[in-house]
Amino acid sequence: MLIDSHCHLDAAEFDADRAQVIERARQVGVTRQVVPAVDAAEWPKLREVCAADAGLHAAYGLHPMYLAAHRDEHLSQLREWIEREQPVAVGECGLDYFVEGLDRDLQHHYFENQLQLAREYDLPVIVHARRAVDDVIAAVRRIGGLRGVVHSYSGSEEQARQLWKSGFLLGLGGPVTYDRANRLRRLAATMPIEYLLLETDAPDQPDAGIRGQRNEPARLAAVCEVIAGLRGIAADELAAATSANAERLFRLAA
Repeated sequence: MLIDSHCHLDAAEFDADRAQVIERARQVGVTRQVVPAVDAAEWPKLREVCAADAGLHAAYGLHPMYLAAHRDEHLSQLREWIEREQPVAVGECGLDYFVEGLDRDLQHHYFENQLQLAREYDLPVIVHARRAVDDVIAAVRRIGGLRGVVHSYSGSEEQARQLWKSGFLLGLGGPVTYDRANRLRRLAATMPIEYLLLETDAPDQPDAGIRGQRNEPARLAAVCEVIAGLRGIAADELAAATSANAERLFRLAA
């Protein structure tokens, strides 16, 4: 039993074969997926996709890379969606300092407002933190009273320790399967297992076995095998531990 803690199954890349993608995932034990949003315009489609399968769990939020699409009224709409739809998390939200031209002040505006909503409604946050981990940590501490996951984690071991102290888990996926990802693989091998979540970020971030291809949640099994190997434990043991972590964070039924 595996839980994909971060998969964009509502993306257009899956429109032609979404049911088959879900079935392929089930065949390798990926029975549940957390599906985070990226902008307000896509929330209705995400709701429809998740309503069609009990194994799909929606999160609603405003992604920093889609900054041009966001408006202040979307924050008030997000509050309405949280109250009405009862999502498992707020997100995907966060900060992205890798993409040029994204206004950092505006990113912080949307990110911190979403953190405040997550605290108010006692929901975890699904955080995007690309070359911005220190500022994410600072925002989390400033708001306080939060829990969540930094997905596709790429920071240092020291930054990871600071996130754990703040109640955050780390999501690891396809990048850890590449031989040259030495720092990430070392972290995956040694970090406390209670802070680890597995993810695909499908259709993005394919693992080394499908380099350059569309990613999908069935590939979580490959991610699990690699991390289990790095830790020197059985894949089933890792699957059980990380699924329990996801159930605890997102308050999913066991």
